[in-house]
Amino acid sequence: MKIIDAHIHLVETIAGFGQRGELRAIGGGRARYADGTVLTLIPPELGEYQVTPESVLALMDRENVERAVILQGDYMGYQNEYALQAMRRYPERFMAAVTLDPYCRRRDGILHQLVEVEGAHVLKLEVSEMNGWMAAHDRIPLDGPTLQEIYAYAEAHGMVTVVDVGRPGSESYQLEALSRMIRRHSSMKWVICHLMMPLRDRLDDLAHDLETLAADNVWFDLAALPAVTAPGEAYPFPSAGRALRIARESVGAGRLIFGSDLPSTVCKAPYRELVGYAAEILTEEEREKVFYHNALHVFWNEE
Repeated sequence: MKIIDAHIHLVETIAGFGQRGELRAIGGGRARYADGTVLTLIPPELGEYQVTPESVLALMDRENVERAVILQGDYMGYQNEYALQAMRRYPERFMAAVTLDPYCRRRDGILHQLVEVEGAHVLKLEVSEMNGWMAAHDRIPLDGPTLQEIYAYAEAHGMVTVVDVGRPGSESYQLEALSRMIRRHSSMKWVICHLMMPLRDRLDDLAHDLETLAADNVWFDLAALPAVTAPGEAYPFPSAGRALRIARESVGAGRLIFGSDLPSTVCKAPYRELVGYAAEILTEEEREKVFYHNALHVFWNEE
C-alpha cells in the first residue's frame, strides 16, 4: 500500500508559544512550558532536540511512505524556513506549508516572501485556543476582516489552505463562520485538520459537524485521531475507529486524507499502528483514496 502522510512536522528548534507561555527543549525529546508543564514531543528514533528531514525520510522509507506534507505547528514554533529548505532539498518527497501570525504589522510582506519569493503552495492556519492563535490572542472571528484578507490572498495565489479549528466547544470551533468562508472561496482547496478533534464522549456530534463544512473543495485529515479522541487508548484505538467509520459514512472516503502528526504521536504509538487501525477499517479501494490519491490530488494536483 502506497502512503502519503499529509500531516507531519519538522523541528529545527523547539521555540513555541501558547497559553502556557514559551516552550523550550530540555533534552531527551522533551520540552517545558513557562508554567512548568513538561511534554514529550520527539521519540528517540527521530531525535532529541530536532526532527530533521533525514530522520523523517528514514522512517518514511521503512514504512513505505512515498511523500509527506510538512505542516507548521504553533506549539513547536514556526519552522517555515526549515520546512521550505527540506522541500527544496527533497522535492520528490516533501511539500512544505507555511504560516504566520495574522496580526503581524508587516503581514503582507511576510506572505509575499514566503509565497511569491520562496514558492510555498500550502498555507497552515492554526487557530485553536489549545496551541494556535487563540492560545495567545483574544477570540478571532474566522469570518472576520483580518482572516478574510488572508483567505483571499491564498485563493488568488492558488494555495491549499489547511485549518486547525481546535476542539468542539472551544472558542476557535467556529464551524458556521468557516463554512461561509469555504463557500465564498470555492475555487480554493481546504483541508481541515484532525477530523476536527472529535471527543470520545461527543462522537455523536461528528457527522453533523463534518456535514457543516462538507463541500466539493473540502477534505479532512485524520492526523492524531487516536490521541485526540481517547488519549491513552490502546491499539486498535476503538474510539478513533468509530470516528473514522462515522466520517466515511458522512462525507465519504474521497474526502478523507491520512496524516500521522509525527513526531509527537510516535511517542505514544508506533507509526505502523497509526496506519494500521485505519487500514483495517477501510476497503482496498478506500485505502487507495485515503492513504494516497486524495492527498496526491489536493497537494500535488495529480490524480
